[in-house]
Amino acid sequence: MRERVKPAGETRAADVLHRMRADIISCTLKPGAKLRFEALRDIYAVSFSTLREALSRLVAEGLVIAEDQRGFVVAPVSIDDLNDLTYVRVLIERECVALAIKNGDDAWEADIIGAFHRMDRLQNRLGSNYYLSEEWGKLHGDFHFSLVAACGSPNLLEIRQKLFERAHRYRRMSSQFRTKWRAKDVEHKMIMDSVVARDAAKAEELIERHIRETTDNVIKHAGHLFVTSDEERPRRTSRVAAE
Repeated sequence: MRERVKPAGETRAADVLHRMRADIISCTLKPGAKLRFEALRDIYAVSFSTLREALSRLVAEGLVIAEDQRGFVVAPVSIDDLNDLTYVRVLIERECVALAIKNGDDAWEADIIGAFHRMDRLQNRLGSNYYLSEEWGKLHGDFHFSLVAACGSPNLLEIRQKLFERAHRYRRMSSQFRTKWRAKDVEHKMIMDSVVARDAAKAEELIERHIRETTDNVIKHAGHLFVTSDEERPRRTSRVAAE
């Protein structure tokens, strides 16, 4: 079947959505920042209608907030949100990896091993500051996706990916203040080995521990940037946006 050629307007809308999502996740657009249409038009070189469409999609993903009569802001970060995000991620990741172990074939196992090898080799080349690398971050995401790719549920995978990207925003904030990263290579290899060995119980346990330890470290190193309660939200959000 011949693939449909997307109209130019549709292609531009998808492109600006991808770019804005990446800028929010990387904290180029900072948590709590006001998203003014004039400034965004200059940055992304698209029309107001295309921007509004992209912002509406990002609202649905939880990365942008629509304020009544006041436009849009980048969703602020908070310890409550991170803890809730962690809770949901654990539920989804455990289910996805269990289903992948049940459904995965030899090719799936090979993809996991390959994804780990690429991530590990780059980490060795980069040295102790590997976690600041965008390339490593992509390979890290590829590895975690490979673990669950065979779960068999496109809807679960879509939800999981959005949650993973939201968590990446917290990880990026933490990386700006950390002086040392924990030995994730050991954790990743243990997770890989348990998945390839088809030990679902151990894999689920290791995935949950991996996620929760990451959350604990984010709060430890970047928690001072987060909103702590609804009452503090306006004051703290303004400060975060200005930093």
